[in-house]
Amino acid sequence: MPPNPDRVHYPELEEARVGWRWQPPADCLDGRTIVVTGAGAGIGLTAAKTFAAHGANVVLLGRTRAKLEAAFDWISANTGTSPVIVPCDLEALSDDSTQALHDAILDAYGLLHGVLHNASALGPRAAIAHYPRDQWRSLMAVNVEAPFVLTKALLPLMERSGSASILMTSSSVGRQGRAYWGAYAVSKFALEGLTQVLSDETEHAGIVRVNSVNPGGTRTAMRASAYPAEDPSSVPPGEAHMDLYLYLMSDASRGVTGKQFDCRSWTSPD
Repeated sequence: MPPNPDRVHYPELEEARVGWRWQPPADCLDGRTIVVTGAGAGIGLTAAKTFAAHGANVVLLGRTRAKLEAAFDWISANTGTSPVIVPCDLEALSDDSTQALHDAILDAYGLLHGVLHNASALGPRAAIAHYPRDQWRSLMAVNVEAPFVLTKALLPLMERSGSASILMTSSSVGRQGRAYWGAYAVSKFALEGLTQVLSDETEHAGIVRVNSVNPGGTRTAMRASAYPAEDPSSVPPGEAHMDLYLYLMSDASRGVTGKQFDCRSWTSPD
């Protein structure tokens, strides 16, 4: 069901839209099904609401049921789409749990058009010489292994769609290493590698495209944790970046794969 612009009440998105480099059609994701990890807060929540506002059925993955339920309620009240919530601990994903997710999406929607791997753990800001090994393993499980395991399980559903998009959430410290960013930086380097390998493997078939997105400084709880002295109003809200996310999730980006995007500097395709 196409979104009704008169029904979707999302003033933050409408305010941000004025500054977007690309102005997407209101129904650019009409009828698509998209998985969003970390959908309960931050950029994940913003993307989930934005995708739904443009017609997508969103599968909301996250650790905290209450946050997912709040996202579900907003989408249900403001759009004509059909979201579902999937509470899960990304650190403890198993083959059985990802197969169950695959089967549930297959039963509910029949196929899948996209995955936004947004969930991340920040971990301690510590030198490698003093980095706690248990926290290193935990962060790698969330930031690297979970996107791999989920993607592997969901690829068959995306191949059924005829046109699908996978977005890996990167970071500036995952493209140029920086002291004291530890496992977080290394995990983002790994996601860039996963993006390149998977894109190379899927490019010939031309069905699944895979790109990485660096949001840059964005007004989120993770940003506040990393930079506690920063004035939140000095960095843009997630809505300011949603034109790029919509472009990459829609067929406007068909054929674009294996690329590194930066929200602050990307150029509109128009």
